Amino acid sequence: MRFAVDAHAIGRHLTGNEVYVRSLLEAFAAIDQDSEFVAYVSASGAEHQIPARFRVRTVASNPYARLGWDLARLVRQDKPDLVHVQYTAPLLTAVPVVTTVHDVSFLEHPEFFTVSRRTQLRLTVARTVRSAAKILTVSEFSRDSILRAYDIPPDKVRVVPNAASPVFRPIGREKAKKAVAGTLGFEQPFVLCVGDMVPRKNQTGLIEAFSRLVRNNPQFPHHLVLTGNLNWNTPRVKEAAAASGIASRIHFTGFVPDGDLLNLYNACECFVFPSLYEGFGMPILEAMACGKAVLCSNTSAMPEVADGAGLLFNPHAPADMERAMRDVLIDAELRGRMERLGLQRASLFSWQKSARATLDAYREAVAAPIQLHTKVRTAVPVHDRKQ
Repeated sequence: MRFAVDAHAIGRHLTGNEVYVRSLLEAFAAIDQDSEFVAYVSASGAEHQIPARFRVRTVASNPYARLGWDLARLVRQDKPDLVHVQYTAPLLTAVPVVTTVHDVSFLEHPEFFTVSRRTQLRLTVARTVRSAAKILTVSEFSRDSILRAYDIPPDKVRVVPNAASPVFRPIGREKAKKAVAGTLGFEQPFVLCVGDMVPRKNQTGLIEAFSRLVRNNPQFPHHLVLTGNLNWNTPRVKEAAAASGIASRIHFTGFVPDGDLLNLYNACECFVFPSLYEGFGMPILEAMACGKAVLCSNTSAMPEVADGAGLLFNPHAPADMERAMRDVLIDAELRGRMERLGLQRASLFSWQKSARATLDAYREAVAAPIQLHTKVRTAVPVHDRKQ
């Protein structure tokens, strides 16, 4: 069989979406020597991140050109048995579509999106879900959310979880600390957070909680390191840091490659993930795979991913977040137990296991009739639902 994959995210620092498709392609190359694969990329140099035996084709980086013309044209030329996309399929696709919908935050939390972006996603994802042969998602939480939002058969939606890349593993901590000190310019212990500077990642809440921690525990020498793409919301986060009273102890790294991120994970005292909403939360597993104690929000998919190996807190309550950080930083026994539990939890996930499940879905999709009539329900924002 020949499978085509929309890999336009590779090389564009699109974080979770990029890690997802790159990791799947690498796993496909390792476990499936019989099928042919075509990867559609748009970033310059992205072809070097595609497995050598895969065919690589270039599509426009502009989403309207890519989805409106380029992908459909190349699919007609390449004649794959199937095309796999994330969220949105190209127009007029003549082959079965498998789509990965990581979450439906654009329906459940529209306040996290611009009006134009959430409107676009509502329309294009609904169209894609209507026509897709199979829908993949990454957690039971996201599967339940998708089934609430769209009137589709439950067996059309399959959970195939993410994993941490093999890159992320325990390494010599002193070596990692030395590398980080050379990059960041300080040697004090630090708390790490990884996530793009978008409102739902809640860095402002973490900054408030961390400033409370420092004020209430002046003996703590810790700094806070925020790693992730800097974007339109960054000035708001930096304003919160400047107003915290401890701005000199808060550091922004911007996007970092996996090699630098490996050092950050291994050098930190603990990892905090204060997001308000996640369909999965891949940094949780990455930090666990590096042997770090993980503290994360008790909302959406994060309790499912951490599953008892992380310390949960209410991301809307800075005092709760502060308490979780203090407990882990003070109690070495608690921190060590969480580090061991995290390593065990991360080991249960692998990209090869996920790739096998994805290939199974591909083969079923090729044999399945395309369903054309799917109603879209109007999702009610979480904060407006009756509990």
